[in-house]
Amino acid sequence: MTTSVRISNLEETHWPQVKDIYGKGIASGNATFQTTAPTWEEWDRGHVKTCRLIALKDDDRILGWAALSPVSARAVYAGVAEVSIYIHPEAQGQGVGSKLLATLIKESEQQHFWTLQAGIFPENTASIRLHEKHGFRLVGRRERIGQMNGIWRDTVLMERRSGVIFQ
Repeated sequence: MTTSVRISNLEETHWPQVKDIYGKGIASGNATFQTTAPTWEEWDRGHVKTCRLIALKDDDRILGWAALSPVSARAVYAGVAEVSIYIHPEAQGQGVGSKLLATLIKESEQQHFWTLQAGIFPENTASIRLHEKHGFRLVGRRERIGQMNGIWRDTVLMERRSGVIFQ
């Protein structure tokens, strides 16, 4: 595990490195349906203003990021958010994702989110294992939910219910 990693809030000044990591995830073909990374303004509009995190190495190089997106504008779903987590390929398998996700969960509960969900390509077994490790459960498989390069892809839907809010 990477021991010299610290978690910090993601700010606009981090965007060039965050966008680069996002782009590497896009290029992998198993992280997202997105084909290009958005601008900062687009990304900022689509994500919750709190619960935006980066994992930094001692030299301030960003190793990964995590953030939440609202699942609905309806008030009844105000405590439900979708997780995005991306780890630089050179930092994968070193515990960075686990540290980021654990911190994101803690912060989400402080912000009164009661359910976190993740849509993951079934081929992305590392992401599925990471989410399971942090209390996410498989809800189901969404068959042919979207196309990527003209090919229909499935996702698995995972969710985590807060143990803090539901006590």
